[in-house]
Amino acid sequence: MLKNNFEIEVKRPEFPDMEFDLKEFGGVPDGNFDNTEVFAEAISSCHQAGGGTINIPAGIWYTGPIHLKSNVHLKLEEGAVISFSDNFEAYLPVVFTRWEGNECYNYSPLIYAQDCENIAITGQGKLLGNGDKWWPWKQTQQAAAKELYDAEFNEIPVKERIFGREEGLRPQFIQPINSKNILIEGITIVDGPMWTIHPVYCENTIIRDLKIITDGPNTDGINPDSCKNMLIEDCDFETGDDCIAIKSGINEDGRRVNKPTENLLIRNCRAKEGHGGVVIGSEMSGGVKNVHVHDCVFNGGERGVRLKSMRGRGGCVENLLFENIEINNLREEGIILNMYYDATTVEPRSEMPPLFRNITVRNIKGENIEQPVVLRGLPEKKMKDITLENIALSGKEGLRASNLDGLYLKNINLEVEAEEQFKFKNVANLNIEKSSCRQ
Repeated sequence: MLKNNFEIEVKRPEFPDMEFDLKEFGGVPDGNFDNTEVFAEAISSCHQAGGGTINIPAGIWYTGPIHLKSNVHLKLEEGAVISFSDNFEAYLPVVFTRWEGNECYNYSPLIYAQDCENIAITGQGKLLGNGDKWWPWKQTQQAAAKELYDAEFNEIPVKERIFGREEGLRPQFIQPINSKNILIEGITIVDGPMWTIHPVYCENTIIRDLKIITDGPNTDGINPDSCKNMLIEDCDFETGDDCIAIKSGINEDGRRVNKPTENLLIRNCRAKEGHGGVVIGSEMSGGVKNVHVHDCVFNGGERGVRLKSMRGRGGCVENLLFENIEINNLREEGIILNMYYDATTVEPRSEMPPLFRNITVRNIKGENIEQPVVLRGLPEKKMKDITLENIALSGKEGLRASNLDGLYLKNINLEVEAEEQFKFKNVANLNIEKSSCRQ
C-alpha cells in the first residue's frame, strides 16, 4: 500500500526455457547486412514454438523495424548493438498508433508490439535509433499534426487517419500498444526519431535500469500513455525533451478514448538533462491518477517536477505524491503545476478546462534554480487541495501561486534573490505553517 492510498502490483513476465540465436536464422552482425527478415523469422519461430528467449550476440545488427509477438524475449548480450535503418520507407506499411495523444495509422515505431502478452527487451546491449535524419521533420510536420489533431473534431474515423508520409509524423522508438506483461531492462537507448519508450493502453509494465540518451527534438525518455500498473525505476536520462512524461490522450480524441494512466510508481531515477524530470501532460485528457514518485535526483535541465495542461484539454489529474527528490541547477522551475501551458503545435478547439486536485509534494531540496515554485490554476477551474511540505530550495524568484482552492504550505524554506518572495493571487483556503523565504 502506497502512502497516497492506492496499490500497485506488477510482476515480471515469464518465458519458457526455449532459446534461439539470431545467427541460426542467417543473421550477420557486421553493421551493413540488413537483418530485418532475420529478426522477423526468429520472432515468428519463437512465438510459434510457444515462446522463449532470442539471444542477440555481440556485434552490430543493422535492421528495419522489429515487431514483437507474444511470449518473446529479446536479450542483448554485452557488446550487442541493434542499429536501426534511417530509411523512411523501411517503416511502412503503416501501423495503428497514438501520436501525441491522437489515434491514427503512421510509420511503424522502431520496435513495435500490438496486442501482445509477455514480451521483454533486456540485456547489456544498446539500441541505436539513428534518429537525426528524422529530426528536421520537427520544422515541417505542423500541417500533418494539425490534420491529425482536427480529425476527431471533424469526425474522421481512426481507420481513415492514414499518415506515413515524408515530412509528416515521426515514429516512436519503442511502442507496445494494447499489450500487457512487459519488461524493458538493462539496455542503453540512443537517439530515436521522437519519443523513446511509449507504452499505450498497456497493463503490468516494468521499465528498469535503463540509460536513455537522446539529443533530438521531442525525444522524451519514457511516456506512459493511458496505461495501468507500471513500475519505472533506476533509470538514467539525458534527453532532448521531458525525461518521464505521463500522458493519456489529447483534447477530443483523448476524451473519446477516455482511458486514464493510473497506478504508476517511479523511483530511484536520475536526470542530467531534459525539459522536465517527471512530468504529467500536457496530453492528459483521459485523466491521470494514483502516481507516486520518490527518491529521484534531477541535476541539470530545465525543470524538476512539472504538471502542464491548458484550456481545451479537459480531464482530471489527481491523487499524486512526489517525495524525497533532489533538484539542482535548473534553468527554469523546480516545482511547477501549470494550467496555462502554451507550447503546443495546434491550438485546442474548445475551452474545456482540466482539473488538478489532491497533489502532495514533500521533502524536496536543491539549489541554483531559476524559479523554485510556481502554482498556476485557472480562475474558472482552480487547482484543489495542493500540499507542499518540507521544501528547501534556493534560486532567483520566490513562490508564486494563483487560482487555487486549498493550499497547505508547511516548512517551506526558500532562499531567493527576489524582493517579492511569496506572492498569492485568488487563493482560497490558504494555510501556511512554519515557512519562510529570505534573500
